[in-house]
Order: sequence, then structure tokens, then C-alpha cells
Amino acid sequence: DYTVGLSVHVDTLGAMIRSISSDGKIKFTSIGGPIWPTLDGEYCTIKTRDNKEYTGTFLSTSPAIHVYKDASKKERTPETMYVRLDEIVKTKEDVEKLGIGVGNFIFIDPKTTITDSGFVKSRFLDDKTNVASKFGLIKYLKENDITPKYTLKFIISTYEEVGHGAAYIPALDELIAVDMGCIGDDLTCTEFDVSICPKDSSGPYDYELTNRLIDLAKANNINHAVDIYPYYGSDVSAANRGGNDFKGALMGPGVHASHGME
Repeated sequence: DYTVGLSVHVDTLGAMIRSISSDGKIKFTSIGGPIWPTLDGEYCTIKTRDNKEYTGTFLSTSPAIHVYKDASKKERTPETMYVRLDEIVKTKEDVEKLGIGVGNFIFIDPKTTITDSGFVKSRFLDDKTNVASKFGLIKYLKENDITPKYTLKFIISTYEEVGHGAAYIPALDELIAVDMGCIGDDLTCTEFDVSICPKDSSGPYDYELTNRLIDLAKANNINHAVDIYPYYGSDVSAANRGGNDFKGALMGPGVHASHGME
């Protein structure tokens, strides 16, 4: 008679074609909030509406130091960048003949690497790392024949990065968003900690449930940090805005350089 939920999100950051210039350059608009200076020179893939895929590269509109005086100083934003296609295209019509058009998604190469020292570095660890941890939990429960005390619902949302990922949730009494923990500035979390967030830019999380997470970490000698995230929202934030009425909390592993090369 009591239902708890764990929510992670599978969507990532990226871009969408906004327009195609007369000389075949692809202009784009952001999906979510990538740090665009970190994407200058990154490889990407465009997927058309008929499922064809074409590769390209994000570049500044001043891409060559030998040609452009402001090459190293120009601000990197969608307005000052474009995608160079790996195809012979000289006009807008050349691009359109490939089936590429406005509204096609542009996927950024995550460059996932697991180092010999055990570090995982990649784009989009937010929140792929916790999709993996959730399946690890399910596997653990199954292999050890563990029945949870309460009804347990697993939620994977697909629109978290744009703000409404878990706006609708089936009836719950509690929801914990398992997302990335922030690192930097006056925060205390590191890559070796579980981060527990009592408040982010969407407001405070449930006091009792947050206390329970902190107590569990202490009781089990789990390295943890309690930090406020200055520019952040979660599936719980979206669920609250959607009118759901349950206790909500937020936790996750420390992730360095979020929305860049994590």
C-alpha cells in the first residue's frame, strides 16, 4: 500500500537543424544546454526523417587561424557556429537533395573512454551512468531473490534535459531522481562521492526523505556530500511542476565538467 519510484533519464544534449545556408552550411539550435565552446571541432551525426545518417563537424564561423583574425577569440554559440557536412555540397539545394532538412536531429560524438586507471570519461554521463546503475540494481534484486518492502517503480524519462521529463508519473508516495551530482566552486562533492541535493534552482526537496538518504549514507559508510546545485532541475522538479503530490529527493554520483566533457 506504499509505492516508491526511482527515476533516471536517457535523453542527452544535442542540436537540431535550424536552417541551411545558401552555400550548404548547416545552422542549428540547441537541444538542452550544451557548453558550446567545448563542442567546437567535435564530430557529429545528422539523422534524416527517412533514417539516413550523415557525419559532420561542429565549427566556428571563423574556423581557420590562417584566415580569420578573430578565430581564437570569437564567442562559440549556435549563432556563431555551423556544421560542416562530410559530403560534396556547395549549395542549399545540394544538402536538401541528400534528404537533410530543418528539424533533423544532430547527435554529438560522446567519445566514451574507460581508462586503465578506471575512470570513465565521456559526454552524456548525465544521465547514462544512472541508467546503468538502475539496471545494476534490478540485476542485484533478481539474482539475490530480494523482494522490496514497498512497491517499487522504475522510471526512465526521455525529456529531462528540456525540463519536462517526468511531468506525469503514475501514483507514487515517494520519488527519488537519480541524476548526476555537481562538482565545483563552493560544492563539496567529488567524483568519489554520492551527492545528495537538498535544494536546486527549482526549490527545496523533501526534508524527511533527504534526511533519510543522508542517514543511510552515514549508516553504510558511503562517501557522500550534501550540496545545493545553483543551476539545476530534475525529474522530481518536473513532476512537482506537473501537479504531482509526493515526497521527492535528488541524489547521484559526482560528475565533473557537466554538459561538457564529463
